[in-house]
Amino acid sequence: MLDKLTLYLQYPFVRYALIVGILIALCSSLLGVTLVLKRFSFIGDGLSHVAFGAMAIAAVFNLSNEMLIVLPVTVLSAVLLLRTGQNTRIKGDSAIAMISVGAMALGYLIMNVFSTSSNLSGDVCSTLFGSTSILTLTQREVILCAVLSALVVLIFILFYNKIFAVTFDEAFAKATGTPADKYNLLIAVITAVIIVLAMNLVGSLLISALVIFPALSAMRLFGSFKGVTICSAVISVICAAAGIIISILAGTPVGSTIVAVDIAAFALCFIIGKVTGATRE
Repeated sequence: MLDKLTLYLQYPFVRYALIVGILIALCSSLLGVTLVLKRFSFIGDGLSHVAFGAMAIAAVFNLSNEMLIVLPVTVLSAVLLLRTGQNTRIKGDSAIAMISVGAMALGYLIMNVFSTSSNLSGDVCSTLFGSTSILTLTQREVILCAVLSALVVLIFILFYNKIFAVTFDEAFAKATGTPADKYNLLIAVITAVIIVLAMNLVGSLLISALVIFPALSAMRLFGSFKGVTICSAVISVICAAAGIIISILAGTPVGSTIVAVDIAAFALCFIIGKVTGATRE
């Protein structure tokens, strides 16, 4: 098994997949804690559906660099979700459902009506579940992912205290003069960037798992925001690396394997939390 893994690591596409997977998992875990605590976990799911629709449009126009359409559209949708979710008539969960379902339906419709691909079902499956796209990354895409991931981590570190404030008590943060709306917008934009990056890793239907599971696992073991954030990052990186390696060795879909490892990690953390009494509600 070790010899087989060593052999596979000699190929650039395997190393690219591991690098990108670890970077995306790290970024997802950092924002995941905030999104879970703010009861906005499914924003990842909603934005991933929007990204799917944008990718369908890019495919119809035969754009070689889909990021030029997917990233701006997803960021714009994140802002729209935030604004709509603050509407007294349309609550946050309703806004997510409305935009995400609409975007996915329109995306699939566009792919069916205008697509010139001979394997439409395969393209859709790969986009939804990220089955092979992570293993076909180019060096340019890896560099772009590394730059965007470094930017996300840097922003999170620089604005850690402000993000912490708006996560736990937004009303108090506003009362002390913190522009909470601007930081909520910053969180939404960063989340959109992470969603676009994660499309190649686990596909649009499984992205929420990268955001939710590591944060919930860490919450079984720690009670402080800092402790949960650090633990979530460690769990997410380990699960992503393990999932990619297992999928390569066993020939299983990458995205589904990573999510399965995340589920196993959550179960383990839950048991440890119960045994040690460290579980936090």
